[in-house]
Amino acid sequence: MSKVIVARRSVLLGSAALALVPIAAWANPDVGKPAPLFTGTDSNGKTWSLADLRGKVVVLETTNHDCPYVGKHYRATNMQTQQHEAAAKGVVWLTLASSATGEQGYVTAAQANDLTRSRNAAPAAVLLDPQSKIARAYGATVTPHMYVIDATGVLVYKGGIDSIPSADMADIPKATQYVRVALDDVLTGKPIAEASTRPYGCSLKYPRDSS
Repeated sequence: MSKVIVARRSVLLGSAALALVPIAAWANPDVGKPAPLFTGTDSNGKTWSLADLRGKVVVLETTNHDCPYVGKHYRATNMQTQQHEAAAKGVVWLTLASSATGEQGYVTAAQANDLTRSRNAAPAAVLLDPQSKIARAYGATVTPHMYVIDATGVLVYKGGIDSIPSADMADIPKATQYVRVALDDVLTGKPIAEASTRPYGCSLKYPRDSS
């Protein structure tokens, strides 16, 4: 392989948004253990506490609307479809806007609500987490990074939304939808076969002084 081709590949890989290696994880909660408790304020000013959601299955979705991997799932309506499905089953789906102020993906409350409306998204709430406190507690490294918490408050799934780490919408129908499968299992009392998978997406934009 020529040096020119190697150099070009290095540039492409270096500029890619894909991140598979943890880069800013302050915690790494274990599946099968109590999920880290948190309290956050949503884009409508309502306070949400994981402790108050005991008895409900909860999904956490880290997001960055400028990330092509997040965009893939929203443009294809895969994320919205799963949000609607989850809501119909009584699951509380919380989207975490955890990009730091001034970083890619940061949104104000109004911007978060505009995105929800324009994309026909259906989370129970968009939690504004510009100091990345919730994301940090869960060791989130990318967007989207997905978590499922059962009705007893135990973390039962963490990882990618699906099995094909690409930004190509055409891959969605071919992929195993890990979150959908995990929700089906937890809601029917079955063990989750793949409870921890490798997340993929854009590096989560933590505050610069927190790394």
